[in-house]
Amino acid sequence: MQIRKIITLIDEARHEAGCAAEPPLRKVAAAAVINNPFAGKYQQDLSSLVEASAALGRELSEVALQAMGPWAVESYGKAAIIGLSGEQEHGVALLTTVFGNVIRETAGGGKAWISSITKRAAPGSTIDVPLAHKDALYVRSHYDGISITLPDAPLPDEIAIICAYANRGRLNHRVGGLSSREIKGLDGLI
Repeated sequence: MQIRKIITLIDEARHEAGCAAEPPLRKVAAAAVINNPFAGKYQQDLSSLVEASAALGRELSEVALQAMGPWAVESYGKAAIIGLSGEQEHGVALLTTVFGNVIRETAGGGKAWISSITKRAAPGSTIDVPLAHKDALYVRSHYDGISITLPDAPLPDEIAIICAYANRGRLNHRVGGLSSREIKGLDGLI
């Protein structure tokens, strides 16, 4: 698939409610804007999108990992915005396990499933990419997200596919639940 552009967002929070963050919370999102070969028509077999997502995942996850700078990945998420001539299912096809496994590998592994969201929208739309701990979904401190706005994308016949990473949980998290130090890593839940 041809990539028209890649957009990278770095959001680094260093202070919250009078408390310094150590380490800071760095969230990144990398989006690739690609042509949608099925825009404007119904296509029963979407396997070509699933297959193409591996190469997209490799490139995007490397961009996102580089944006993490010195911080290791603890959380991940994925998303797609489908231009208005496409179907939501086109974005879902790009976010299957094929794409997810590449994101997981680049992040240094992970047992938990990867949270995701898709929507059809016009250029300039915002999407909130959900984030969760990469090894245990029940780690509440890592329930978070990153918002990304794509100023001129996706065009009606495009799809924006997004990979997101974070280095830690929310700042000042204190609502209980499993801590990252308590992860057993058995099943992706605890």
